[in-house]
Amino acid sequence: MLNQKLYTLLAVSETKNITQAAEKLNLTQPAVSQHIKALEQEFSTKIFNRTDSGLKITEDGKLIVKFAKRADALYQALVEDLKDSKKRVKHFTIGVTQSAEMGMIAEILATLCAEKKGTNITLISDTITNLYSKLKNYMIDFAIIDGRMQNPGFNSVLLATDNLMLVVSNKHPFAKKSIVTLDELKKENLILRPSTSGTRQLFESHLKSNNESIDNFNILMEIDSVNTIKGLVKHGFGVSILAKSLLTSDIAKGKLKAVPIANLSMIREINIIYPKSFDSMEILNDITRLYLEQTQKQPHENDIYNQ
Repeated sequence: MLNQKLYTLLAVSETKNITQAAEKLNLTQPAVSQHIKALEQEFSTKIFNRTDSGLKITEDGKLIVKFAKRADALYQALVEDLKDSKKRVKHFTIGVTQSAEMGMIAEILATLCAEKKGTNITLISDTITNLYSKLKNYMIDFAIIDGRMQNPGFNSVLLATDNLMLVVSNKHPFAKKSIVTLDELKKENLILRPSTSGTRQLFESHLKSNNESIDNFNILMEIDSVNTIKGLVKHGFGVSILAKSLLTSDIAKGKLKAVPIANLSMIREINIIYPKSFDSMEILNDITRLYLEQTQKQPHENDIYNQ
C-alpha cells in the first residue's frame, strides 16, 4: 500500500485545499497539514506555497506528485495482476488516440478478447501527449497511436500506414476534382482535429515543408470527435483533413469524397508504443496479426476512392 502521507499529498495536489483534502480522506485538517510538513522535511523542500487563491504547488512538489502517482499506479497494477493470476486472467490497459480507435482497433481488440479466452482489455482514448504521460506513470500497459514515436525511452511496432486526405461533401465542387491545390484550400472553411492530435500535427508539418502556415487557412472549428467532423462535412459546413482509413464506409455509401492535395503526400503511421520492460509480446503479435487479417478483408482502396 502507498504510504499514507503520499495519499494525502495526492489529495491536496488535486483539491488545492487542506480542508477539502481532509474531507476526502476522512482525516482532520491538522493531520493533513502534518503529513505535508513531514514530506517537506523528508525531502528537504517546499511542496506547496500559500496564496490568496489557495495552495500553489512548487516545481519540486510537482516532481514528488509525479512519482507518487507512478508509485500508486504500480501498486494498483500489482493488486490487479495478483487478482488476475488467481483467476488465470490476463488484463491489459491499452491507450489509443481517437483516430486509431475510430479505425479497426476497437473491433480488433474485441476479436482478440473473444479469441483468447482469459484476456481482458480496458481501452482508454486520449491525446498522444496524455498517453505518453500514462505510459511513463504505468497507468497503461501500451498505447496505439496515430503518428511516429516521440520518446526514445519506449519501444515501438509499426502496425500500419495510412494517408491523410482532404474530405469533402459529395455536393462540394471539390468532389468533382481529381486534385486540389493549397491555394484553393485556403478559400474553404476548415473543420480540423485539435492541434494536439497526430492528424493535425502531420498536416501542419507538411504545410511547413511547402513554406505554408496553418495561419494562412480559415479554420472554422476544431473538434476532437472524428464522427462529428464527418457529420459537419456531410452537411456542407466545411471541409476537413482526415485519415483515409476512417472514410472507407462513408465513401462507399456515397456520403463523402476524399480528394488528394497537390504536393502533400501525408503518410500517417499507426504504431504500438510500449515500455522496454513490457514482457507480454504475444498480445502485440496477436494485434498485428489481426490487423493484417482485417485489412485483407477490406475492399481494395482503389475500388472505393476512384468512385
